Amino acid sequence: MISKKVREEIAQKISQNKTRPPTLATIMVGEDPDSLVYFKSQQKACTQVGILPKPVQLSETSTQKEVIHMVHMLNHDPEVDGIIMQMPLPKHLQKEEIIQEISWKKDVDCMTSINMGFLFMGNPYMVPNTPLSVMTMLAEYNIDLTGKEVVVIGRSNVVGKPLSMLLLGENATVTICHSKTKNLPSVSKKADIVVAAIGRAEMIDETFIKEGAIVIDVGINYENGKIKGDVNQEKVMNIASYLTPVPGGIGSLTTTLLLQNTIKAFENNH
Repeated sequence: MISKKVREEIAQKISQNKTRPPTLATIMVGEDPDSLVYFKSQQKACTQVGILPKPVQLSETSTQKEVIHMVHMLNHDPEVDGIIMQMPLPKHLQKEEIIQEISWKKDVDCMTSINMGFLFMGNPYMVPNTPLSVMTMLAEYNIDLTGKEVVVIGRSNVVGKPLSMLLLGENATVTICHSKTKNLPSVSKKADIVVAAIGRAEMIDETFIKEGAIVIDVGINYENGKIKGDVNQEKVMNIASYLTPVPGGIGSLTTTLLLQNTIKAFENNH
């Protein structure tokens, strides 16, 4: 499993470190149940590889000013290497303003405009964890992207847009689709590789996929206590040559690469 292999490499690198352990601060505002699960699993993952987790839990009623003050404190803390802002934030908070206050050198989720700018210019300082997971998985299986027709379904700043830039960097021909795309299944069915990142449980079925296509399911949707991807796995599995599972596919690798970005921030900090 790729995630296990990368975690072992991270743990080995940290074990050879003679200074303090790398530190990842995660800010969570409120107690959203799904976020809380990820919040705790993130801390566990840090501990397993030797990264020091620094959980910061703020009240649901925290003001914009209070959250930004906490971000500034972590920015100026020399013992903190990476900062994550756990989503979603309570509705009364302005997400974009808060994210932009994170130091780009500690922005291990690659959410700030500065880091996104570096990425779009083809010289990334950090790469967003989910797009990086997709690229890592393709590389692990020696999939040559040169000239491949890739359809990315989803245009978010977190996945769709940055992933498209990374795919272009590997000489793929990229089409970005979304909820307003006309004849979406027919567009998707032309692709050699389909990346589903639209945030709708099991929306992608056999009508979207051509025989032998590679299908990467980025979706994480909670329904009746179960995690479902954006792809209807049962309907697609016999058509695709490769299909990532949910759970246990891109999602598990994403957490691992967050740890890898933390190591990178730590090394740059020293």
